[in-house]
Amino acid sequence: MELKAGSRWRSAVCDTEVVVVRAPSGAASLECGGQPMVPHDAEKPAGAQLDPAHSEGTQMGKRFADPDTGIEVLATKGGAGSLSLDGKSLPLKDAKPLPSSD
Repeated sequence: MELKAGSRWRSAVCDTEVVVVRAPSGAASLECGGQPMVPHDAEKPAGAQLDPAHSEGTQMGKRFADPDTGIEVLATKGGAGSLSLDGKSLPLKDAKPLPSSD
């Protein structure tokens, strides 16, 4: 799976869709619901099921990032599956603190 900035992906097991904002530094497998994600224009594989261990859900409009690999994705559509990279949960990116206006 070649994850490039701007590429669109969708879950094979739920409604989640993402856009890669920043590509990882090396080869990696982006997953949702415990299954590899597919390119946005590709068909979903038949028989893929949501893994209960990866079913926390993904909220639309949230960014997810992994500081170790450098990947950052934006959820453009929410779903029941949670995002992971090579089987490791992809954490929600913290918001930047605004400067104080003292």
